Amino acid sequence: MIISLIGYMGSGKTTTGKDLAKALGYEFIDLDIYIEEKYQMTVSEIFETYGELGFRKREREALHEVLHNTNIVLSVGGGTPVYYDNIDVINKYSESIFLRVQLPQLVKRLENKKNSRPLIAHLPAEELTEFIAKHLFERNAYYQKAKYTISIVHQSSFEVLNEIMALIIK
Repeated sequence: MIISLIGYMGSGKTTTGKDLAKALGYEFIDLDIYIEEKYQMTVSEIFETYGELGFRKREREALHEVLHNTNIVLSVGGGTPVYYDNIDVINKYSESIFLRVQLPQLVKRLENKKNSRPLIAHLPAEELTEFIAKHLFERNAYYQKAKYTISIVHQSSFEVLNEIMALIIK
């Protein structure tokens, strides 16, 4: 089984994914790290060198490669489900879970991590909320195509993990 975690940057996909993989005895794959290792460049360098479209093409190729594995928990980038037919491919080959986090919580999580996020690194602090709100509006239709949704409000990582386990283990 493959479990794919989707959601906006800062929604906790990597942290949750690592915990879930450990609990299930699965391998954890962060798609961005997979891409960095495959191309021997950071995501930021790929964006700078090839632009966002160049990155998205590489991301799609990597997604197809990873989804041919078994027993993995996959954390995809916040934009991955939005491009090409990626959300359909994710749903076809995996159990997809949307980690939904509300705007104020996302802004708070991302404020101090801007420099490591190519899409928001250039933004002044006062524009961050508006940018994220606009992005969420554009991306939510794709995120909501996930097979499952977990709304993360104030749960601990342990509680989120338990919710996911209850959904996927039947």
